[in-house]
Amino acid sequence: MENNKNLIKLMITAFAIVIGCELIGEFTINIGPVALVLFPMLYAVIIGIIITPDLLGKKIKALKEIIGEKEINIAGDIVGIALVLLGIKYGSTVGPNLAKIIQAGPAFLAQEFGHILAPIVALPLALLFGFKREAIGSCSSISRETSLGVISEKYGINSPEGSGVLGTYLMGTVIGTIYFSILGSVSIYTGLHPYALGMATGVGSGSMMTAASAALTKVPEIASDPVMVDTILSYGATSNMMSSLTGLIFLVFITLPFTNKLYAVLEPKLGRNKTSNRKSA
Repeated sequence: MENNKNLIKLMITAFAIVIGCELIGEFTINIGPVALVLFPMLYAVIIGIIITPDLLGKKIKALKEIIGEKEINIAGDIVGIALVLLGIKYGSTVGPNLAKIIQAGPAFLAQEFGHILAPIVALPLALLFGFKREAIGSCSSISRETSLGVISEKYGINSPEGSGVLGTYLMGTVIGTIYFSILGSVSIYTGLHPYALGMATGVGSGSMMTAASAALTKVPEIASDPVMVDTILSYGATSNMMSSLTGLIFLVFITLPFTNKLYAVLEPKLGRNKTSNRKSA
């Protein structure tokens, strides 16, 4: 009975946050040639962090009776259920879009090998900063929705690996979306073709892809050509779909096993206390 009461509190709070953020809507800030695009998901994460009762180690009395440890634990379980539904959604898009994936050509497939750079570059840094098994979750990919699903299914969302992927996911939503928005605006000055840049925006994150591609299409040189705008958005969406689908398979069969092996090799050498918290999976 008490769990039902906590669940109702949690759902009402989440519903209120969603409605409020959707009412605010998308917001664009133009700073010279840079278009900074902010999305409702960003507001929702920030509000969720603020109303957490242990923010900065202090209890927020007005929120203590609404959001507490019990509600937070229930939220972790609900995330797992939501990610199962998300996985079904991604799987159901394979068949109808199979022809589009084939037509996309090898360029879209080749970008998936960039996933392997995540553990190679990030894992040693994470170990140097003192991370343990959390590094497995946070460094095996860009830690977006598909990664959350894989890591939470394999290790559990409350495990060290789950904490790592969830922490990186939240940082990606708050900082990554803003970073990608700026990157989308300034990347046109690198001299690369706008279509190549549009393809590059699809990293497997809907919010990041939307922020980068929207900012890219607001650049005056591109905004004046409706055909180019539509093509860039199409390339970004296709690339993002590819990254979500093939990136999931790449993570399960290549990147995650490789990250575990690399962790077993590097942790004794780079870990701060030179010992692993637990045996590598």
